[in-house]
Amino acid sequence: MATQYAAARPGYPPELFSTIEELAGRSLAGATVVDVGAGTGIATRLLRDRGAHVIAVEPGPAMGAELRATQPGTPLLRAVGDALPLATASADFVTYAQAFHWTDPARSVPEALRVLRPGGALAVWWNTPDPEVEWAAEQEARLKSQLPGYHANPISGDAPGVIRTAAPTLTPIHRRLHWTRRVPLSTHLSHLASRSYFATMGPARSTSILAAEQAHLRKAFPDDVVEEAYALDITLIQTPQPPNNPQPSH
Repeated sequence: MATQYAAARPGYPPELFSTIEELAGRSLAGATVVDVGAGTGIATRLLRDRGAHVIAVEPGPAMGAELRATQPGTPLLRAVGDALPLATASADFVTYAQAFHWTDPARSVPEALRVLRPGGALAVWWNTPDPEVEWAAEQEARLKSQLPGYHANPISGDAPGVIRTAAPTLTPIHRRLHWTRRVPLSTHLSHLASRSYFATMGPARSTSILAAEQAHLRKAFPDDVVEEAYALDITLIQTPQPPNNPQPSH
């Protein structure tokens, strides 16, 4: 499953990291970034490509093994965001890529703020199927009708409120980006199969649903190349900057 996840899951466009830098008012290059819920290291690698010094945090042994195999030079901690084994004021950014919803915000937000230096930023983000794109919205409706308890990751749009509740003295900033990627139909179906709700339903049921999706998608994409459309929700908060030291009077 970890290998399938790494191969099929989408990455993130360069605009994501430029937006994080804009909102935080500082570059990722040279910054110490704690990437929590790093999984197989999709965001970890992209953060490193921006010049950040990244510490990956991942509790899952299979996901962690995949990250270690592909990024052997990245420090990897087996931990969760609710209890980070890191020193106070030791990081410039704490990031969650597709992972913040696995935490208890009442614990994970204060813990991120503890680890951040003054002026540091907590950034959480999710790729979700773009509701403004017709075929993606139709697919979400089909999946919702067939999968009891299915949800299209509702916390992504609610993250500012969730974080504000956990840190009422700080003001979250939210941005939504739109982007696409073109992948073979087989990769798109593998991406669907890697989602947690497919993993828990068993192979017989998931195979049936994926076969039906393949038939639907071949009508929209007869060349078997799917243009996946994503809405990328980003929420960021910063720790307070220390006051400027007063200049001595003469």
